[in-house]
Amino acid sequence: MAACAKDSGEYNDLVEVNTGKGVGEESAEPILKETPAELTKKGAGKKPQDVNEEESQLSNGAVSACRSKFDSKTEPSSAKMYFHYYGQLLHQQNMMQDYVRTGTYYAAVMENRVDFSGKVVVDVGAGSGILSLFAAQAGAKHVYAVEASEMADYARKLVAGNPLLADRITVIKGKVEEVELPEKADILISEPMGTLLVNERMLESYVIARDRFLIPNGKMFPGVGRIHMAPFSDEYLFVEIANKALFWQQQNYFGVDLTALYGSAFQGYFSQPVVDAFDPRLLVAPATHHVIDFSTIKEEQLYEIDIPLKFTAAVGTRVHGLACWFDVLFDGSTVQRWLTTAPGSPTTHWYQLRCVLAQPIYVIAGQEITGRLLMVAHNNQSYTVYLTLSAKMWGVGAEQGGILQTSSGKMELKEPYYRMSQPQIQTQAYAVSQDQQPQNIQQQDMNIQSLDLEGELLQQELENANVQIQ
Repeated sequence: MAACAKDSGEYNDLVEVNTGKGVGEESAEPILKETPAELTKKGAGKKPQDVNEEESQLSNGAVSACRSKFDSKTEPSSAKMYFHYYGQLLHQQNMMQDYVRTGTYYAAVMENRVDFSGKVVVDVGAGSGILSLFAAQAGAKHVYAVEASEMADYARKLVAGNPLLADRITVIKGKVEEVELPEKADILISEPMGTLLVNERMLESYVIARDRFLIPNGKMFPGVGRIHMAPFSDEYLFVEIANKALFWQQQNYFGVDLTALYGSAFQGYFSQPVVDAFDPRLLVAPATHHVIDFSTIKEEQLYEIDIPLKFTAAVGTRVHGLACWFDVLFDGSTVQRWLTTAPGSPTTHWYQLRCVLAQPIYVIAGQEITGRLLMVAHNNQSYTVYLTLSAKMWGVGAEQGGILQTSSGKMELKEPYYRMSQPQIQTQAYAVSQDQQPQNIQQQDMNIQSLDLEGELLQQELENANVQIQ
């Protein structure tokens, strides 16, 4: 195994990525300071014992003990919390109980047994190992379930508890950036999607696993992802967010004037993307989408995702921001199956996401809306989102071009506002009898589960709701 960079400094010396630019600047590609040949020469003088000191031998292969590319681009505290979160069974249960998600994976595998039968499979970020068990059920020759968190130990127990499949599944505890496998894979399977598809940056690990383990022209389940976007109008949501900052307009809070912080608080609340399920009738224009082909995209291309926006308003209204959701394609040899998180479709634990602008723009039917959605990755395993929407002139004089109004916002994808969907459930709960009350709350808990690490915030809101109702 080639030695890897021992610290983030060495990695940063090899690659420079400009991720701090503003909305109006052009994208920049990573700049390699040294060629691959030069990097090879760097490690050529190492003695075998030096390399061995950087590896630990497991029954399933070698795992690098030095800092991997994952470590070099990830804040240690973020990685620690991330792996702690996914190392708990209750969070794996949350994901498994999303039957739209789990059922779609099961159907995609079983309907395409020809892609798995007799094949070597790698499950990237295997978690509980449920997808590995699906692959084995479909006749896989052998499945390597790679999982970096403590969940790997539970996955081994789950696999051992299914003896008819266990001899064809090997659970490997480690990161896909570090582990070594004894053979190449014919197919990769993974569930790398986060909020807005890219949150948690696991897609990068999925792509790295492709480059390290997949045979040429091998399959990926899923193989394509699409981010869908459309402008929306939601006066209630806008007022709800704006009203949160009213606390800071108090001029006599125990004798203290808080108004100096009102502007900062107002902007802070609008920097939180809203995660909830919304009525598709709130959309102002037909959606557009951005395609990410997992089989061809380079890892570095996920560091910065720049999407131009162009819509035609279907109604006259105030546009409050951009609504987003995603879907992924399982391109099987027998059946093609999509897993979607679209509004109006059966709700998943991903819900949908809305970027709300602090300054709405006004449009009339037929008016063109343009803009830009720029997502810049950072080392807390998420993205900073820059959104700009503009309403172009329409009607007489429109041929002269020009922009009538523009609104921009900056949001942190890692710090969303998990909004209670269908808040009327709370109102109804006040009126029901005591014996009916727990059933309503349990239903709400099941409907609002979170896959991403930030889901803890949503669960806290649900706990608060329980206290209020009781």
